Amino acid sequence: MQAVAGKQNYNLLMEREIERNRAAGIVPRLLLHACCAPCSSAVLERLSADFDITVLYYNPNISPREEHDKRLAELERLVREMPMPRAAHVVFEKYDPERFLEISRGLEDVPEGGERCEKCYRLRLSEAARCAAAGGFDAFTTTLSISPLKDAEKLNRVGAELAEACGVPYLFSDFKKKNGYRRSVELSAEYGLYRQDYCGCAFSRAEREKQKRERAERDEREG
Repeated sequence: MQAVAGKQNYNLLMEREIERNRAAGIVPRLLLHACCAPCSSAVLERLSADFDITVLYYNPNISPREEHDKRLAELERLVREMPMPRAAHVVFEKYDPERFLEISRGLEDVPEGGERCEKCYRLRLSEAARCAAAGGFDAFTTTLSISPLKDAEKLNRVGAELAEACGVPYLFSDFKKKNGYRRSVELSAEYGLYRQDYCGCAFSRAEREKQKRERAERDEREG
């Protein structure tokens, strides 16, 4: 798991890393940052045979607090109920929304997917890197790339930078590949998981609500 330059096939890099570990008979300890149960489902299914996984729930961007706690509870339920070759467990860090609001200052009106989101990636992955180093993990990564709305290139670039700084390798990945997102939808239905309709922060929620209103108004005009 070394730094790479330029546009990459991150799914292929992950598969090659897994093959190397299998050939060497190694089962690395992986700290997997997770944003919610639906995104985690297909990732856990895919990785649990080849890694000893600890799932880290650290998402100070999620608003309101009730939403944050609901997603955590669903993640814990999924990990309890879903059969895996190697059992995983969930740990979580303190809910501290002020950290997210601080890095978002001045970027409140930036559309989803822009600079605010990249700062949010870095905030959450920085905590994952810190926890991975403190806990003696062999690698860390995040489930975020399973979403069609998340930029795998940005996520992996941030992960590589943090890996160099903390001394723990980042597992390159693009979990939406190999029908990962579709599989997460299937598993969510199978386990009756709560699926949110916005990324998590108050800004993305407001943007989604605006889109809903505009769609409803358009449908009313056209109807």
